[in-house]
Amino acid sequence: MAKATRAAFGATLIKLVEEGVDVMAVDADLAGSTTTGKFAEAYPDRMVDVGIAEQNMIGVASGLALAGRTVFTGSFAVFGTGRCWEQIRNTVCDSGLDVKICPTHAGITVGPDGATHQALEDIALMRVLPGMRVLVPADYASACAAIRVAAATPGPFYVRLGREPLPEIYEDGFTCDVAFANVVREGADIAIMACGVEVAHALKAAEELAVEGVNAEVVDVMSIRPLDEETIIASASKCGRVLTVEEHSIYGGMGSTVAELLS
Repeated sequence: MAKATRAAFGATLIKLVEEGVDVMAVDADLAGSTTTGKFAEAYPDRMVDVGIAEQNMIGVASGLALAGRTVFTGSFAVFGTGRCWEQIRNTVCDSGLDVKICPTHAGITVGPDGATHQALEDIALMRVLPGMRVLVPADYASACAAIRVAAATPGPFYVRLGREPLPEIYEDGFTCDVAFANVVREGADIAIMACGVEVAHALKAAEELAVEGVNAEVVDVMSIRPLDEETIIASASKCGRVLTVEEHSIYGGMGSTVAELLS
């Protein structure tokens, strides 16, 4: 069943607390959309809503992290990375705090919210920061896994979540490492490397290419920083051609990262 990756956010935080993990959430007046509102209903003492004040959101999250908590922040991607970029850089990353930036509504699939809300620069903004890990899950199950990895791994994370329901690629209970790329379809003629919403599109494209006699490999590059270099290099070496597909600017995103590695 198709589910949005954002739906994994609040649900996974609830499960983490039930399992004894000391997590908290801080949102900026978008808890209903980010699904941290569900977390607040279950554990109201573990949720702080600062209102439309993204810089304060990062400040509060940083303070809670300094007090020993593992903290997740919400908001939309364009605001949760852009409006508070300096606070993320100087407070979270400079000190290596246990703050996980997990905004939703990334990319153009935000749809009717328009250009002001369609974050196409957020991966570039986050992957350049010292100590930041960047994960872009392709479906609900991998979003749950990404959030769990972020909770279990000390230090800053950016987990990019979306609004639109996505087809199921992985089964419930799927797990992954911090550096993760996965060949979801074997091929030999061209490697299509995708992340997030584009993984499902890449699989559809591979099916259409097969009809034309092109055997396309599809690689889910969920971890943009750090890269799973071994998987990416192996796929590129086998196929000889690489096409990168992402819901982001061609500058500074997953495609740039892969190109940097292969060059």
